[in-house]
Amino acid sequence: MHIPDGFIDIPTSAAFAAIAAGAVAVSLKGAKSSLDDKTAPLAGLTATFIFAVQMLNFPVAAGTSGHLLGAALATVLVGPYAATLAITIVLLLQALLFADGGLSALGLSVFNMSIVAVWVSYAIFLLVKKILPKTKSSVTAAAGVAAVISVPAAAASFVLQYAIGANATFSVSSVLAAMVGTHILIGIGEALITVFAVGAVLASRSDLVYGYKNQKSSLEIRSAA
Repeated sequence: MHIPDGFIDIPTSAAFAAIAAGAVAVSLKGAKSSLDDKTAPLAGLTATFIFAVQMLNFPVAAGTSGHLLGAALATVLVGPYAATLAITIVLLLQALLFADGGLSALGLSVFNMSIVAVWVSYAIFLLVKKILPKTKSSVTAAAGVAAVISVPAAAASFVLQYAIGANATFSVSSVLAAMVGTHILIGIGEALITVFAVGAVLASRSDLVYGYKNQKSSLEIRSAA
């Protein structure tokens, strides 16, 4: 899902870069309240893992690539604000050090993967967790569902950008079919990895998992009442 330079026109790229910059600025403030001395190292480890899995790219269509995103995993482990920052840093390093995605298209990629994927993940995670029983297994299951949906959501966001300002000649329908269809399959693989990773951290250090700490706190409040 890394977008090369020149694939989307400059006005569209600039507009999405401005939106992405605003969202990152908000996330900087939000992350201060969601991270502490214990959870900050987990955010770093999460970013490192995402960096590694996102380097495994394969072509999809029209010069774009597909890969695991890690948005749902980061969101559940460290919260949506920290997840947005972590994935943004990963995308910036990939563009600067490995030319994985163009610098002029960085705002487009940040919007898709750091904002759309993360916040769709968070919304789906909260919704599913609210429906399921208040257990660790429910947190893991909700994370998996969030992962499945977040990946094609990010792909659909790219298709929107393509429809607005594409410099390529591929039809929007063909790009939509290739991107969303492929990323549904990627989402299934990402869900499996997310379930395994979240489950492993919950089993060893559930106190560090953002998606479980909030649930645990609300349970304790109700119990005390």
